[in-house]
Amino acid sequence: MSAISHRTALRTCPLCEAVCGLELTLDAQDHVVGVRGDRQDPFSRGFLCPKGASLGHLDADPDRLTRPMIRDRADDSWRTASWQEAFDLVAERIPALVQEYGRGAAALYLGNPNAHTVAGALYVPVLMRALSTRNLYSASTADQMPKQVASGLMFGDPLTVPVPDLDRTDLLLMLGANPLESNGSLCTAPDYPGRLKALRKRGGRLVVVDPRRTRTAKIADEHLFIRPGSDAYLLFGIVHTLFAEDLTDIGVPVDGLDEVRSAATDFTPEVVAARTGVPADTVRRLARELAAAPSAAVYARIGTCTAEFGTLTQWLVDVINALTGNLDRPGGAMFATAAALGIERSRPFRLGRWHTRVRELPEAMGEFPIATLAEEIRTPGEGQIRALITVAGNPVLSAPGGPRLGSALAELEFMVSVDRYLNETTRHADVILPPPRTVQSPHYDFALLQFAVHNYARYSRPAVPLGDAVAEAEILARLALAVSGQQTEPSHDPIAAVDELVIAGTLHKAGLLERREELLGENSTEQRIDMMLRLGPYGEWNSAVTPENAAVHEGLNLQVLLDNPHGIDLGPLRPRLPGVLRTASRRVDLAPPQLLEDVHRLRARLADDAPEILLIGRRQLRSNNSWMHNIPTLVGGSNTCTLHIHPDDVARLGLTDRAVVKSAAGTLTVPLEPTDEIMPGVVSLPHGWGHEANETQSVARTHPGVNANTLTDDSLVDVPSGNAVFNGVPVTVGPA
Repeated sequence: MSAISHRTALRTCPLCEAVCGLELTLDAQDHVVGVRGDRQDPFSRGFLCPKGASLGHLDADPDRLTRPMIRDRADDSWRTASWQEAFDLVAERIPALVQEYGRGAAALYLGNPNAHTVAGALYVPVLMRALSTRNLYSASTADQMPKQVASGLMFGDPLTVPVPDLDRTDLLLMLGANPLESNGSLCTAPDYPGRLKALRKRGGRLVVVDPRRTRTAKIADEHLFIRPGSDAYLLFGIVHTLFAEDLTDIGVPVDGLDEVRSAATDFTPEVVAARTGVPADTVRRLARELAAAPSAAVYARIGTCTAEFGTLTQWLVDVINALTGNLDRPGGAMFATAAALGIERSRPFRLGRWHTRVRELPEAMGEFPIATLAEEIRTPGEGQIRALITVAGNPVLSAPGGPRLGSALAELEFMVSVDRYLNETTRHADVILPPPRTVQSPHYDFALLQFAVHNYARYSRPAVPLGDAVAEAEILARLALAVSGQQTEPSHDPIAAVDELVIAGTLHKAGLLERREELLGENSTEQRIDMMLRLGPYGEWNSAVTPENAAVHEGLNLQVLLDNPHGIDLGPLRPRLPGVLRTASRRVDLAPPQLLEDVHRLRARLADDAPEILLIGRRQLRSNNSWMHNIPTLVGGSNTCTLHIHPDDVARLGLTDRAVVKSAAGTLTVPLEPTDEIMPGVVSLPHGWGHEANETQSVARTHPGVNANTLTDDSLVDVPSGNAVFNGVPVTVGPA
């Protein structure tokens, strides 16, 4: 193949939260034959990780589904089907089940990839409305819900999430995060490694708190081992010291200062040292350094979110940012200004508007905890879930008590999956609807740019025509019609019908309906994006645009992004308080009653004996949840499923090369990888593995690993948010 037949396409990598710009090389048959970082992207500047470099292999995976699949329950066999037949079967079964059992009989599960697609952002809500059920579940309650609940209670909006101003801070205290492996999370920052190295090069300090000496901890100025699940105690010790030594310097309007001071009284550095393993003198020193630094930010992520006191930990992170004067100031913890108009919340965030049927756990952001899905399927009675739709998710591997959930899925009366693979979860479906190749879809990061460490926007049109494939947006739109019993034949454009309703309603509300014909785009999806950009904080239709935030002089719209395919730099983060607050008082609520109530539970745990061994998860650079274990270039080397354990524990427990790990939920036999990079009394398994029953993903089944969520207990959740607990799980370890 000559180089003349090759062409270049630009797009954003959709494989993690770093939103790196990519330069793809495609051959005459539209195969991706080369991937490199886009050096002209003003945000990522050419950075590329192994996952992004393997995008072509993922795109061309021979095991990827290309046609709808229907399962014959009689012999559990699969056959290909036409799109019309697949949608007709959905239209026949789900409305009938809802008619017989009520709306509570249907449920929807959304996997992590929905945050990385235009279809997930714009058309999943249409499917949710069509199902008209409160049974919504997602990967959020296996990941970041504590951060969003804490932000919702403190700032009035769960999407108003402060992120560390990485490029300007002088001191970064990082807990339970490993961005050199994850590329960052709820903190969108391409080339996170380079940004951390730049922090140190300019004289700043990086302090990492983690039960493992991770790749991130190895480049830090200081690494502190901490007992898994005890981060809230450490942070409370810092808060106690800030008050005791009169180190507070609050620069934003707040309520609840006295209540926080009172709540911190019992958590002296000596008390929390006994629980965390971090010496009392170190706790005091951290507080003094955060208060004295010219600028500082505290950042905590998935290791702290997926613990028993995840919401308290995320709350205390921003309490400390506020108490030290670092909330909403350059170099501290700030709020991004995303370019596309999002949902504008008119009322303060509320938690627990309704509750789960079996355990009566509260909803958060309209979602129920994924930890409750199995029991809601298996428990008889009114409201029992009998039909499920999953979109781009594999909860059998990613949810707590995974094997139990897999057994529950087998009991459903009907299940539909929108997914590119026949995997551990979708094998239980009756219908699988495969989305097109990644390069056949448009890309704009609606969700992730709300958490960016620098304001930026980029849009990518599809690099390859759809051909015989069906757009993911059309799949979701037709699925919405099918579950509501409407005609699913594509005699008209279901996407355009949905988009026109949204566009007309939004422009009417903005008083701009007469400007409908000015919207740009090759299709209605692009017109919606154009509208969101024009109405957004930099947009030409936003009356609030000022010279300060009008980084694009003509006002932002879709054409500006099309004219700048490498992306647009919209400037550094800037102070946004009190403007972004949606609390009733329009002040930061430092002491939400729901969180003060949970402090009692935290305080009561001080009297408990610490388990001998605790299990934590582990992130791997060449893996993202369960997505990428079928790509040969990403499997092997350090990307294997082993149990990290300290050599002292190996000797003490009489272990050799394998061990039996038991928890209250299950038992696994796993290969050992002794290392002094994990603290004694702690063991670690990566998540997303466990492909032994996978018969269709040829690479994954030859590297099966074990499902770490055999050991996690779906009866244990972080109380305020309902988030699953994956870190700090008590286990016993013995010889195999």
